[in-house]
Amino acid sequence: MRFRHRVAVALLALAACGPGSYGPTGAAELVGEYTWKMPQAAFGGFSGLEVYDDGASFVTVSDRGGIVQGSLTRDARGTIVGVEAAPVFMLRDTDGAPLGTYMTDAEGLAIAPDGRIFVSFENRHEVLTYRFPSETPEALPQHPDFPGMQLNSSLEALAIDGDGALYTMPERSGRLTRPFPVYRWKDGAWSQPFSVPRRDNYLVVGADIGPDGRFYLLERHFAGIFGFQTRVRSFAFDGQSLTDERIEIETSAGKHDNLEGIAAWRDANGFIRLTMVSDDNFRFFQVTEIVEYRLSNGLDGPRARR
Repeated sequence: MRFRHRVAVALLALAACGPGSYGPTGAAELVGEYTWKMPQAAFGGFSGLEVYDDGASFVTVSDRGGIVQGSLTRDARGTIVGVEAAPVFMLRDTDGAPLGTYMTDAEGLAIAPDGRIFVSFENRHEVLTYRFPSETPEALPQHPDFPGMQLNSSLEALAIDGDGALYTMPERSGRLTRPFPVYRWKDGAWSQPFSVPRRDNYLVVGADIGPDGRFYLLERHFAGIFGFQTRVRSFAFDGQSLTDERIEIETSAGKHDNLEGIAAWRDANGFIRLTMVSDDNFRFFQVTEIVEYRLSNGLDGPRARR
C-alpha cells in the first residue's frame, strides 16, 4: 500500500529512528526499486520469490495460485531496469484440475537443487510439490499442528537448505510474547526443531537461506494509513538452531509496498543481495514492485533503517 502522504511518512520515520537492540549488522544499501506491470488479469498478488545464482532468472508465485517465470534485466551497475516474463500460469491441484478459488492462497516458494518446486498455502495449511509447474503436484503430509492453524495466517514462509530440507512457519504466532515455530520437512517427516523469537508487532511473510548459510526472515507490519513497514532479520543457521540474530533492514512505514517474497543471493562482487517482491492484493492503489538491498556482508555497525 504505497501511500504518498509525505508529511505523515516523514513524521513516522522520525519516530522510528533509534538505536538497535537485537544484534550487530552492517548497513544495508537500497540499490533498486522497480515497478513491474503486465497486461494480464491474473497478474499480481506475488507472495513467494526465488532468484537464481545469476541474479537474473526468477520464479514467483501469486496468492491466487499463479506462477511466473522470468528474467530481471540489469544495467551496468547491477540495478534492475526491466523484467521479461512469461504470462501467469495457473497451478494445478492434486486432482489435476486448476487450484480451486478457496485453495489458491499460495504464499511460500522454494526450489530444490533438482528443480522440484515447493509451494506452501496459508488456507489449506499444507505444502504441494511440483516437478514442473504444468504437472499435477503431490501434497506433503501435514504436521499435526497444521490443521489447527489460523485461516489466512498459516504457512506463509518457505525455505530450503543445501541438503533439500524444507523449513516453513506461520504468519502469526498467536501471541506477541510467543515465538514463531519453525517446521522442518526432512527424510519424509515433519519436525519442529526450533522457533524464531517474536519482536514487536511484525508478522512473518517470507524466508530464504542465503548462500552465506544465514537464515533470512522477511517480516511486515501494517501501520494503517501510513502503509507497510518492512523488516529483515537474519540468523546464523546450522539446521538445528538459530543464533546471532541481526536486523539487516528496517524501513519506515510507506517506504515500500507490501513486500512478501524474499530471495537471498550473492552478486558478482561477492555481496549478499536481498531481492523482494510485493503483494499488491489486486488493488488499484497498490503496486507490484521488486525491491533490492545489498548487504555489507556482516560488518559490524548500526542497524539499517531506511
